[in-house]
Amino acid sequence: MHLFQTIVGLRAYLGRYWRKRAIGFVPTMGALHQGHQRLLEMAREDNDIVVASIFVNPLQFAPTEDLDQYPRTLEADRQLCDRLGIDAVFAPSVTEMGTSGEIGENLTRVLPPASMMSGLCGASRPGHFLGVATIVVKLLQIVQPTRAYFGEKDAQQLAIIRRLVKDLCLPVEIRPCAIARENSGLAYSSRNQYLSPSQRQQATVLFRSLQKARESFQSGEVQGQILLDIITRELAGENNVRVEYVECVHPMTLEPLKMIKESGLLAIAARVGETRLIDNVILRQRQPIIAIDGPAGVGKSTAAKRIARQLGHIYLDTGAMYRALTWLVLEAGVSVEDEAAIAELAARSSIQFLQPEGEDNQKVYINDQDVTEIIRSPEVTANVSAVAKHPAVRHHLVEQQRHWGEKGGLVAEGRDIGTHVFPDAEVKIFLTASVSERARRRLQDLKDRGYGLVFQEELEAQIRERDRLDSTRKMAPLRQASDAIEVQTDGLTIEQVIQEILQCCP
Repeated sequence: MHLFQTIVGLRAYLGRYWRKRAIGFVPTMGALHQGHQRLLEMAREDNDIVVASIFVNPLQFAPTEDLDQYPRTLEADRQLCDRLGIDAVFAPSVTEMGTSGEIGENLTRVLPPASMMSGLCGASRPGHFLGVATIVVKLLQIVQPTRAYFGEKDAQQLAIIRRLVKDLCLPVEIRPCAIARENSGLAYSSRNQYLSPSQRQQATVLFRSLQKARESFQSGEVQGQILLDIITRELAGENNVRVEYVECVHPMTLEPLKMIKESGLLAIAARVGETRLIDNVILRQRQPIIAIDGPAGVGKSTAAKRIARQLGHIYLDTGAMYRALTWLVLEAGVSVEDEAAIAELAARSSIQFLQPEGEDNQKVYINDQDVTEIIRSPEVTANVSAVAKHPAVRHHLVEQQRHWGEKGGLVAEGRDIGTHVFPDAEVKIFLTASVSERARRRLQDLKDRGYGLVFQEELEAQIRERDRLDSTRKMAPLRQASDAIEVQTDGLTIEQVIQEILQCCP
């Protein structure tokens, strides 16, 4: 991993990759936590080269705010980036970025629309988003990334950056990342370290109140004020939480909403003790997405297929997507090692799932051709792993999966469906089972298929190793989303597992 502290040094390094390789960029102010890690992991997964910036931006702090106290942990941040396989860290000084002294006072500012800066956090932090916009645009010009990654926790910042990129025709794709949360539901933040143990517990009321409002929305409530009243009543139960605002706005324009017709952002800012925290949820008017994750051997595929059929949803068969693309690669005579050619095919392909009326199994189409049967051929099976290993393939197929998600009404399963592919899924399930139970099921399956001389102890060792690899891999690691419901399947039939999941569905 390379560390750069000058613009000229970073640009000299990146110059060899511009227009040749996909560059991912994660701008941060350091003090990296789990939320930053998710952003970095997304960028690592999507791009050839990943750059993280660490710069505490003085332009976004008012004189009364905590600029001097803001945590600075460059060495620990650098080590985390190194572990995650980040290629370069850009850690400039305020002098290098032109934000110190008289130079900073005269720095050319980027001015977002006033209407997007006046509400939410902008009401109590005048000048904040002017400072954010100026430095983010400057960083984008320095790095010239293919994609830049921002957390949805800073929803107002995200909306403003998206607007600036559109208005200024900046050649970068803005990729949002769902809020990363502690097991308690508290959103990760660099400022969480200021909280005492009791305050951390009190702060969980922010997400708890948002969850109550989301549950009401999923039950049919669309009136903004009623949803805000639900949040306000829940927040009132914690005496040490001083609310700054509770708002319902459009997630893209930030305009206040009286009624949620398509999508809405419920946002909170509050102080717990002296620490200012923000949190939010996005509500969407669509049929629910049901995301099922978990380790191998817990019945994810079987449950997902049957739940989709029972609810009349699409089963998003991600394995079939990789098989369909592999068939297309073989049909085109492209080498399975030619990542560039495969990426081009993937970018121009369209995969669809259709459920014929009266039939149990859905049909798989690629570029309007029915490939339901042929993708199960020995030739496709023998080559699918070689095609799927290319990062560009996963990038394009995940994009298609997210396109399906815009419509809602689907069930998907995997190891990162709820954490990465559909982090805003209405229902997230984490199916799990003990190692001994999964080994027992596998042993029975092997016996049923005529295999002998297989021992449960051997299978348990294999499963433990697979769990270790799945949970520690850099790309799409297996983990339970903070808002996922765990379903322990030991001793349950598949019918009982399905009923457990259905009870969680709106």
